[in-house]
Amino acid sequence: MFPLQRGRRLRLNESIRSLVRETTLSPSDFMFPMFIAEGENYEVEISSMPGIFRRSIDLTVKEVKEIYALGIRAVNIYVKVNESLKDNTGKEAWNPEGLMQRAIKAIKAACPEMIVMPDVALDPYSIYGHDGIIANGDIANDATNEALVKMAVSHAIAGADFVAPSDMMDGRVLRLRQGLDAAGFENVGIMSYSAKYASAFYGPFRDALDSAPRTADIEVPKDKKTYQMDYANRIEAIKEALMDVEEGADMVMVKPGIAYLDIVREVKNAVNVPVTVFHVSGEYAMIKAASERGWLDHDKIMMEQLMCIKRAGASLISTYFAKEAAILLNK
Repeated sequence: MFPLQRGRRLRLNESIRSLVRETTLSPSDFMFPMFIAEGENYEVEISSMPGIFRRSIDLTVKEVKEIYALGIRAVNIYVKVNESLKDNTGKEAWNPEGLMQRAIKAIKAACPEMIVMPDVALDPYSIYGHDGIIANGDIANDATNEALVKMAVSHAIAGADFVAPSDMMDGRVLRLRQGLDAAGFENVGIMSYSAKYASAFYGPFRDALDSAPRTADIEVPKDKKTYQMDYANRIEAIKEALMDVEEGADMVMVKPGIAYLDIVREVKNAVNVPVTVFHVSGEYAMIKAASERGWLDHDKIMMEQLMCIKRAGASLISTYFAKEAAILLNK
């Protein structure tokens, strides 16, 4: 009790504070989400995500080498698919010569130690902007799972270290594990988006990939709420994560990040696998916008949010700030 105990003794200066700091950050805590487009020497900034670009494979490889030198050891990759290749089957998703497959090969050839986790979902390939195949006005869960298995196996053949299903279909982790094993890829891991909420924070990401749900000449769900989770729910997130672990997930993800730190901690306490947290595009864009207006100190708020995500229980943070944060941590 006071005055025998004085908490401020452990906060007197930075040297003492660093000695007793409970949580630390390093570049190896980060995964960098990257957007890939067709072409050569192509780079276009995403207007709603300042500092983040769609890049052709050659420039993506260059960026991968740069971030690896900073200590970042994982990338989560997404592709911007040409409209002419989109349909309701998603068949371009498992084209062995598709953009994603060529990107995986190029990254692994140029930087073999970089862990590559390609996105597994049909929305970039869907003419309707949904994560699955539309049938009778809804997402056909089991047919979508069959397509996702083809997609994941094609990623494994290309050299992916993990596949990252973000679709939120029921049972897809089990089907992916069975499909990968049957194809001889027992060592390719699964990082499952287990607690992915139907969030308004994804807007800039959908700008980047043009993957928002669209109006159509057939009946389609108007949004993604029949498969992504209701943000009012907590227990459901634990259930989903535990089910994915039982089905073979090597890592589970909570998405979004900062607004869902209570869920991160709940999931961390419930599972026995690493927990990834996606610090999403809207959270990134808000910091960029506020700092541009002088309302927040960009670097301080960036590092505070990343530290808070790690403190909540994240083993790995997928964040658009990965490169900027790594540069600061390396100083």
